[in-house]
Amino acid sequence: MDAPRLISVIDDEVEVLRATSSLLRSCGFDVATYSSAEDFLHSQSNGRSACLVSDVQMPGMSGVELYAFLRERKDPVPMIFITAFAETPVRAQIETHVCVLQKPYQAEALIACIERAIDLGFQV
Repeated sequence: MDAPRLISVIDDEVEVLRATSSLLRSCGFDVATYSSAEDFLHSQSNGRSACLVSDVQMPGMSGVELYAFLRERKDPVPMIFITAFAETPVRAQIETHVCVLQKPYQAEALIACIERAIDLGFQV
């Protein structure tokens, strides 16, 4: 059985959601998009995603708070953070194996992070 290829993208910027989902679909991934962490948590993708791509700073629950919530719940889904501000305090809050990409990021860098996360599977 093939590994799940559903990538959930969480960002409050519509343009980022549109561009990221288009890129990922062109690479053969199934994509679900959400404008907030809360929307993702209440969705059917929660628990079914091979990887999450999340903005760090969003209204309501931040990407880092979502990451902490999922880890507390023992959900090992790999996460990739995208941010307009690749600030050191954010990097210090998350484990070193998680990709943090600064906007605007290179498409190849995002795909490489996702492939690495999927290859690691739920061992992350």
